[in-house]
Amino acid sequence: MSEPSGTRSVQRVDARHRYEILVDGRCAGLAAYRDRGAQRVFFHAEVDDAFAGQGLGAELVRAALADVRESGKRVVPVCPYVAKFLERHEEFADITDPVTPDVLSRLEGELR
Repeated sequence: MSEPSGTRSVQRVDARHRYEILVDGRCAGLAAYRDRGAQRVFFHAEVDDAFAGQGLGAELVRAALADVRESGKRVVPVCPYVAKFLERHEEFADITDPVTPDVLSRLEGELR
C-alpha cells in the first residue's frame, strides 16, 4: 500500500449527510450516513479509483467514527466496509449498535 500524496483531511458535511476525505482540497472519498435519533447509520462508503490503495478508506472511517463518539452518538454499520472496519477495530465496540430490520426499513424509506 502506498502512502497518499498531498495534504489530506476529513470533514463532516451535514448538508450532504456524509463525511468526506479531501486530498489537496479534492474529494477523494466519502462515507454517507443518516441520523436516527442518537444513532448515525452509515450506509455507503467509497474512495475514488484515482486514490485507491492508499489507505484513505480506513482513514476516513476512523475519523468519522471518532467524530461520532465525540458527538455522543452511536454507530450502526449498514455499509459493509464500515462493518468490516468495526470488526477489526474493537476500540469502537462501545458505540456500535447492531443493524436491525427496523433500521433497514427506516433507512430504505429515507433514501427513496
